[in-house]
Amino acid sequence: MMDGSLNKLRKYFESGATQSYSFRKKQLEKLKDAILKYEKDLYKALHDDLKKSSEESWVTELGLVLSDIRMAMKNLRQWMEPERVPTNLMNLPSSSYVMKEPMGVALIIAPWNYPFQLLINPLVGAIAAGNCVVLKASEYASATDAVMKKMIEETFSDEYILYVQGIGAKVVPEMMNRFTFDLVFYTGSTAVGKIVYKMAAEKLTPVILELGGKSPCVIESDANIKVAARRIGITKFSAAGQMCVAPDYVLVHTSVKEKFIGHLKESLLKFFSDRPESSYDYCRIVNEKQFDRLAGYLKDGRVIYGGRTDRSKLFIEPTILDHVSADAPVMKEEIFGPILPVIPFETMEEAKSIIQQNPDPLSFYIYTGKSSKEKEWLTAVPAGSACVNNSSWHFTNHHLPFGGRGSSGIGLYHGRYSFDAFSHRKAVMKTPAWFDPAIKYPPFRGKLKLLKKLVR
Repeated sequence: MMDGSLNKLRKYFESGATQSYSFRKKQLEKLKDAILKYEKDLYKALHDDLKKSSEESWVTELGLVLSDIRMAMKNLRQWMEPERVPTNLMNLPSSSYVMKEPMGVALIIAPWNYPFQLLINPLVGAIAAGNCVVLKASEYASATDAVMKKMIEETFSDEYILYVQGIGAKVVPEMMNRFTFDLVFYTGSTAVGKIVYKMAAEKLTPVILELGGKSPCVIESDANIKVAARRIGITKFSAAGQMCVAPDYVLVHTSVKEKFIGHLKESLLKFFSDRPESSYDYCRIVNEKQFDRLAGYLKDGRVIYGGRTDRSKLFIEPTILDHVSADAPVMKEEIFGPILPVIPFETMEEAKSIIQQNPDPLSFYIYTGKSSKEKEWLTAVPAGSACVNNSSWHFTNHHLPFGGRGSSGIGLYHGRYSFDAFSHRKAVMKTPAWFDPAIKYPPFRGKLKLLKKLVR
């Protein structure tokens, strides 16, 4: 049955039905209308899965996707236009351009932490670029999975967009082994990303991997500490820390460490109160497996704020850890939860040596008041993306590309970059027949001097 469904996608794509500007724009409009129709259902599902508030769900899930749809609809015709490029002397009077053609049938695999946005946002780029798509959401966010399935199946035919459910570890290999996709877009852990990459490599299928990593946050002595504490606190503990671009740990200059911790504690009390389990704005851990993993990190340092847990409610209080060894498990693995190690440093080299133990983070955050230090740090730490005096909010700017490097990912998306991610750039050169110089044909003896002038 799965083979038949996937082959229907291939047949529909090869019919050319998805190629026109009018078709693509209409599908984006239908997706936008469907999201607005299911807005309340999605809020409820996201709350059921992760205890997200409607406001947080709008900013980080629905609103972000709708913003990308509006941008795609506004710019789609321009994106689709062939891009004229110069022609070298050897090929004159030819003309040259780059076509943007759809990849074909794409597979999009999403995680549970932002179950709507991380599935539907790539879909926007896939639709805009003219592809057929298979969608696989995480089974761990089951309520949101159910609403999205209903929304997609009501809105699109399954020969165009196919929504697949089931256990990812079983369903994804089945599909990838039995069908040749033209692109696989995976968001999730590095460990699973490697498995997906290996399966794709067997068929030379291109991949985009949006993975994780330990995103470091550096606070220099000249930073605005109160602002840094607020901005780090809100992004680290949003979604109970279950966010790939959350600051994973803080490296703070020794001279301002205690001041930073004081302001961070004050901020967390204002954000979530002294009883965050009762806070409207504080989320829960997705399941018991993740809860147990995170609870194990609490012994890797001295708890100086928070630390309370309730397994029955999947609750872990926003927690700050001090006296954390660089060799502790909490510093070796991506935390992906509401636990923040705070580590002091004296020199840039000392801080860099800690960052280099987990190279190529998905994001890097530097808080400083000096442009010279900003430049020095941005140059010194290779990362997928970065913020200066901010954390994580770069993800919401669809004018910026988003993606990792090395172990944190391959490829870019968001806005125009999503269209590019699901497109193949085909080089085209058009040559008139009225001019056909003999120098291009044998015999070549005696033509070297002229060829040197032409080919340069």
